[in-house]
Amino acid sequence: MAKKPNIVLMGVDSLLATHMSCYGYDRLTTPHIDKFAEGGTLFEKTYSAHIPTTSAYASMLTGMDTFSTQVVALRHQGPLREEVKTLAEILKEKGYDTTCVGFGAPSGRGFDTYLEFSGWGPDESGRSPKAENLNKTTLPELNRLIDQNDEKPFFLFLRHMDPHSPYLPPAPYERTFYHGDECDPNNKSMEPVMSFKPFCDYFASWMPVGITDKDYVIAQYDGAIAYMDACIQTLFNALETRGVLDDTIVIINGDHGETLYDHECWFDHHGLYDVTLHVPLIIRFPGHVPSGKRVSGYNQHKDLVPTILELADIETDISFDGNSLIPLMNGEIASYESEFYITECTWMRKHGWRTPEWKLIVALEPDFHYKPPVELYNLLQDPDENENLVEKHPDIVNVLETRMKNWILQREKETGLPNPIMNQGDWHGHKGIGPFKSSDQAYNTMHIGNPGEAARLQAKSREE
Repeated sequence: MAKKPNIVLMGVDSLLATHMSCYGYDRLTTPHIDKFAEGGTLFEKTYSAHIPTTSAYASMLTGMDTFSTQVVALRHQGPLREEVKTLAEILKEKGYDTTCVGFGAPSGRGFDTYLEFSGWGPDESGRSPKAENLNKTTLPELNRLIDQNDEKPFFLFLRHMDPHSPYLPPAPYERTFYHGDECDPNNKSMEPVMSFKPFCDYFASWMPVGITDKDYVIAQYDGAIAYMDACIQTLFNALETRGVLDDTIVIINGDHGETLYDHECWFDHHGLYDVTLHVPLIIRFPGHVPSGKRVSGYNQHKDLVPTILELADIETDISFDGNSLIPLMNGEIASYESEFYITECTWMRKHGWRTPEWKLIVALEPDFHYKPPVELYNLLQDPDENENLVEKHPDIVNVLETRMKNWILQREKETGLPNPIMNQGDWHGHKGIGPFKSSDQAYNTMHIGNPGEAARLQAKSREE
């Protein structure tokens, strides 16, 4: 029996596909990933249907949707359902040595080895070398996996954190995409950001004292992507130098996008707008995956596991919610579902329905941004989703809401399970409160960041 291929899956947190140069961004943020994509297939319309990280990875790592996993919230309580197998569990049964670096959510169940790295706040320099920290942890383990590769194939899952806030790329990436005065008193673009009470203490803990220019913060985000890209090249080089790159299925996928200065969801990843839903997906496996190809058909996280298993020639009796992407790569079919159900349960609890033309967003309780309970956007005429057309097109709202409700009923019948977005209780982490009754309550309850820590850091910055 032929040896199975190795598998390296790089899951990147908070990565905007539209801020990658291989996806058409005007800044050269991902030159190494661009080259990598030339040797594989890039998917232009991959969507994270279930926001945020916890539910997104639950779909990415199981081939199932939120109805099957019952994972929908950031603060999911309890383990993944025993009936749902993870990719690590499937591959382990097939003789793979499995390692996970930097991930511990419910869908991370089943790995042989778990390793951690510092992927959050700044180091003593005030910057955050997240990707280098990941490499320092990963490279010795990668060498170990390759050393025993003649005996068994390996599955290595890496969770990259660089595009996730705080955006603090090391020099020279801090200034790569910015030349100006980030504290210009005439620039007022950061005033609404720093006055948003739920997040302002968190922002103050890592943004420069006196920050006024939103473009500086966006440049930090882009710099973090470019820095990560350079560090990912180190991993590509390690695989190539050890002679296993072309025998390895290598995948880059984002868990969700990022809202920068969009929709007043400042520098985070909430809201069911396309900046959050649209994610990159690139797959390379020479001889099995077309090189230099771009696929325009729709697909979702749930399609990744079936794809990996088919590429690795691994059979299973699991009936996945997703489908293998190989027919899309080979041009046998044009697209999978072009309209689909979407959920978010991070800082707001909402669901909706997305088609190629329309986006419906329905709030399940008042949110801390004081947004309307129903939003409707024409994605063809208004791709940035700035004009809410609810009052102009109540007929479209009714049609989309009917499709969404019918889909929910269908999936509940197929799975025998309830829609998890409807029974989240204290999803926000504040015990005993339950669903918010008003936007004021949400605004005054939800909070990220430590005011004391923010004050200490700002005082230290002033002293320096």
